Amino acid sequence: MGSSLRLALLGGFRLLAGDDQINVSNGSERLLAFIALGCRAVSRHLAAATLWPDAPEHRAYASLRSALARLDASGRRMLRVGATEVSLAPDTHVDLHEARALAERILDPAAACPDLDRRAIEVLSHGLLPGWYDDWVLGEAEQWHQQRLHALEALSARFVRAGRFADAVAAASVALHAEPLRESACAALVEAHLAEGNQAEALRQYRLYVRGLREELSLSPTPRLRGLVAGLRPPEER
Repeated sequence: MGSSLRLALLGGFRLLAGDDQINVSNGSERLLAFIALGCRAVSRHLAAATLWPDAPEHRAYASLRSALARLDASGRRMLRVGATEVSLAPDTHVDLHEARALAERILDPAAACPDLDRRAIEVLSHGLLPGWYDDWVLGEAEQWHQQRLHALEALSARFVRAGRFADAVAAASVALHAEPLRESACAALVEAHLAEGNQAEALRQYRLYVRGLREELSLSPTPRLRGLVAGLRPPEER
């Protein structure tokens, strides 16, 4: 049977067999990532044209064959390679797929959310393939970026309702660090501080956000955010 196979795309590319990380060529990395992001069987033609868009068709196909040939035994186990299509093997685990499922559970207001665990913050803390600028990566990366920020904000609110204020602050802080001018992330952090009775910290965070918003975008916070700390600010700030 061999070790379980895992493809990590969050925070950077890693191919894992059990606890061991496997080194693969750049072309093989790109191929595995592309197939994993598609979540379906991909035609050889599409894979070659997408991964090597500037190469003539025969060179792109040659590069695809090379990427497949240079995979070691573990890498080949991750794929189902047919005459015309390539797909992930059913027993291949991809961290992005698991993280997206986690985010969906957190964002579902009807879900009991058994994932109310601090480890969820770590799962949602990482971007998709940072440093990769291919068009086929950037769209997926932005989609994941928005999904994880919404999930972190929702997770913070769930932690507040459960009385787990330190975890609520941690989740909201990760969201705000990822997007410093995102008002909903600032609001989640302010609400977490207020819920645990840290008025000074809530006001400090609000002022930091407002200063950055004005310096970077010449904007003012919305009435909703101002309202969260209205009773804490002196009249001249309201």
